[in-house]
Amino acid sequence: MQVVSSIQEMRSAAQSLRREGKRIGLVPTMGFLHEGHLSLVDLLADRCDFIVLTIFVNPTQFGIGEDLDDYPRNLEGDLELCGQRRVDFVFAPTDSEMYPSGYSTFVEEEEAGKGLCGVSRPTHFRGVTTVCAKLFNVCLPDFLALGRKDAQQAVVLEKMIRDLNFPIEVLVGPIIREADGLAMSSRNSYLEPRQREHAALLYQSLLAGKRVVEEKEVRNVERVKAEVMGVLNESALIRVNYVEIVDRETMRPERDVEMGRSAILVAGWLDEVRLIDNIRL
Repeated sequence: MQVVSSIQEMRSAAQSLRREGKRIGLVPTMGFLHEGHLSLVDLLADRCDFIVLTIFVNPTQFGIGEDLDDYPRNLEGDLELCGQRRVDFVFAPTDSEMYPSGYSTFVEEEEAGKGLCGVSRPTHFRGVTTVCAKLFNVCLPDFLALGRKDAQQAVVLEKMIRDLNFPIEVLVGPIIREADGLAMSSRNSYLEPRQREHAALLYQSLLAGKRVVEEKEVRNVERVKAEVMGVLNESALIRVNYVEIVDRETMRPERDVEMGRSAILVAGWLDEVRLIDNIRL
């Protein structure tokens, strides 16, 4: 496994691999790796000759007052985990390498990223699309592995890839959960024991919404959302950011639940910790 911090070195290695006809897979992360990230490495293993995992806490996707400075970091531990999986390159650039002095160019998807998380974090997806466009140009991937936990982000990136004609096939891996159902996330490390207990209600609320759709054949969006909210309201700690039912391919709000097409998305705060989750219907 090679650890690279220079754009020039990473691009040169990727160009050499492409000239040899090798297929490159990319797993973009902000580090503090967990099994959710590593499952994406496994997702690429049979499709790629070389796998690049990037570790970069991207400042442009954090808004004012968000947790950029406090975001969990553990590069040494991350490299150990990568060495245990089939990662060939870890690209871990510095802020100044990715955004040198005078940097002023951004990429923005203007449809799928506007609602949901885009309301409370209006510059977030612009940062995500910009850094990923840069990573595509540096790492030259044939395949991109994304996690379904960040459902809106995956749709935004798929749209950018189509619209800007990047020759990349996107693979979206399933949500990896803790034993109590909480979706794995680097930000889970912020949670104190009492918060952690209440956080499990996010997934339980999604299951309640899914049950009322599948078992009682409810298709009215407001009734399903009320079922989800009923579970979330059991917690005195969770402040709901949103509960929405959307077309999972576009992130547009649904008028009625469509089996095989709709998804329930939730976001909530536990004190200063913001968590998201979703489930397909």
